[in-house]
Amino acid sequence: MVERRRTREIQVGSVTIGGEAPVSVQSMTKTNTSNVEATVDQIWALEAAGCELVRVAVPDEEAAAALHKIRPQIRIPLIADIHFNYRLALKALEEGVDGLRLNPGNIGARWKVEEVVRAARDRKVSIRIGVNAGSLEKELMAKYGDPTPEAMVESAMKHIRILEDLNYPEIKVSLKASHPPMMIAAYRLLATKVDYPFHLGVTEAGTAFPGTVKSAVGMGALLSQGIGDTIRVSLTEDCVEEIKVGFEILKALELRQRGLNIIACPSCGRVEIDLMGLTKEVERRLAALGLKKALNVAVMGCAVNGPGEARGADIGIAGGNGVGILIKKGQIIRKVKESEMADALVEELQKMVESGEAEDASPGAEGLLTILPKE
Repeated sequence: MVERRRTREIQVGSVTIGGEAPVSVQSMTKTNTSNVEATVDQIWALEAAGCELVRVAVPDEEAAAALHKIRPQIRIPLIADIHFNYRLALKALEEGVDGLRLNPGNIGARWKVEEVVRAARDRKVSIRIGVNAGSLEKELMAKYGDPTPEAMVESAMKHIRILEDLNYPEIKVSLKASHPPMMIAAYRLLATKVDYPFHLGVTEAGTAFPGTVKSAVGMGALLSQGIGDTIRVSLTEDCVEEIKVGFEILKALELRQRGLNIIACPSCGRVEIDLMGLTKEVERRLAALGLKKALNVAVMGCAVNGPGEARGADIGIAGGNGVGILIKKGQIIRKVKESEMADALVEELQKMVESGEAEDASPGAEGLLTILPKE
């Protein structure tokens, strides 16, 4: 089990970050924020996928003015992402956001930060000091030559001290880079200096496959050492995919358990059934049911690991040579034909739900797929 780093506890709307609160998963909309309808629709889709906090870009006055229309139409905390213009942060606070993200590299002089902090204090709104390796202050780039973990930490500490001088501890910090080793080193270094909660992320990670790998490597390394209180996966994909990947990372480390978890072997030359087709069919059928239950569902294809994995799950099917055995809570229920495997598994799972054998999952949970590695 991962032993979490002890951090201060802050509040972002209804969500607690840090302390003993679970690591939360968040995302950022990809819409034009001034398009209220499109932005609200995307936030609802994110919440349905399990998103617990959402951030929107506020690049101009029009986007800032839209915030008071967006906030009443959503349920999860709303965070305004601010760059360059501190006045947009002030406007976002007036419009009722639950949190701010400020970029130390481009927000400007200290007095501008001080004005934002004073306004945030009046409304008890937390601030994320969001350092990015690609937008460090000019003086730090002159000092270090290139973005480095040390430069990122120095940037963060400079702004942490401003907020501390103003006696405003409602802080979380991020140190994002597109290079996982750099962000890992930066977070580890800052963890030795402060006890504020950390927002983890590998920025500009890329499309689904490389972005998922980079995010899992960067955030997984830190989370496995107890570093990290909230995460955002950054993918050049539908933002709902970011939530799915985020929960998979946390589930792999047993930091969160959320929704159906389908355990499926990768297939190999020993498999004598259409395992890939069966797994996809089970996943499709279960997703269509929309079950909000915390269950491990195994779909296995041979006699090596199949029966053991299926017995370890809440319910599972282990197939071979055109037939399969249906296993529930470690006990074999019956044999079924290959053509009936998906039906039998789904029907038995529905019975478990109806009888109360399955625990409720968190609101917004959905089925996610775990692939076991080849032997």
